[in-house]
Amino acid sequence: MGKEPSKRTPLWAGIARALREEIAEGRYLPGDKLPTEAQMAERFGVNRHTVRHGVAALVEAGVLRSRRGSGVFVAAAPTQYPIGARVRFTENLRRAGRTPGREILGQEVRNASTGEAQVLEVAEGARVLATHSLSFSDGQPVALAESVYPLDRLPGLPEALAEGKGVTHALNAAGVSDYTRASTRITAVAASAMQAIHLHLPEGAPLLKTTSLNVDTEGVPTEFGRTWWAGDRITLTLED
Repeated sequence: MGKEPSKRTPLWAGIARALREEIAEGRYLPGDKLPTEAQMAERFGVNRHTVRHGVAALVEAGVLRSRRGSGVFVAAAPTQYPIGARVRFTENLRRAGRTPGREILGQEVRNASTGEAQVLEVAEGARVLATHSLSFSDGQPVALAESVYPLDRLPGLPEALAEGKGVTHALNAAGVSDYTRASTRITAVAASAMQAIHLHLPEGAPLLKTTSLNVDTEGVPTEFGRTWWAGDRITLTLED
């Protein structure tokens, strides 16, 4: 019997492998824009659909990232994000040499859950403000966060946050002169469908979840937070 014909590598997979190797060799550096689909189709001698398939595989793997209307770029190296007593997202990102950004996805006033009430040291069912946000590093989404604040303790906080000047400014306006992180817990989780959409990741991609408590200068809880970080874009480092 003759040998069975070997299976050929799909053209799109060959393109993906070639691009991955060129990135590894340094031909394209983090942040570099790749040639257009038309240019790559001409180079590889295939149609644009095949190129698109190969690029999509690298986007899903986190090697590339796509900006609608701008093109496809080599993903940046993971951002070094320190976790310590001082909790300032903007400052931490700038210290890492990145440009920070944040989008408020929504906020609501509701009753505290049993767990939230216990951590925030308020009565069960007390009114809290919950904010939901998406954070960026150099324009790339890196984290989804939910922050829960005790409203009775922080009068005027919703209005101060609505000014868009940041959490530190809003807490100052609500009477908190300074705050620090009292505790942080880190766990690994898989991205849900909704988290994947916001973070531009495939569903089930690895995330790092941090659960933290911030307190004022008197040790009184001011914020209970849960953050889901894109695992391939952030390296969390512990600081004293």
